[in-house]
Amino acid sequence: MDDLGRQVLDLERKYPKYGGTKDHAIRERFGFSATTYFQILNRLLDDPEAAWMEPVIINRLRRIRDRREK
Repeated sequence: MDDLGRQVLDLERKYPKYGGTKDHAIRERFGFSATTYFQILNRLLDDPEAAWMEPVIINRLRRIRDRREK
């Protein structure tokens, strides 16, 4: 997992729910849109290294993603 992936997971730890504050933090910290952020985050959910390094966050986000896909 690269440094960007670690930073994205760090932000998920600080802002577990999506909202205006998180959107602002995404733009301020990374300089890109929330859409780009969530594309990166979605790829991390399928990354075995990310799951190994941050199992609680990854598993929580996978459950959320799985519920939305049903």
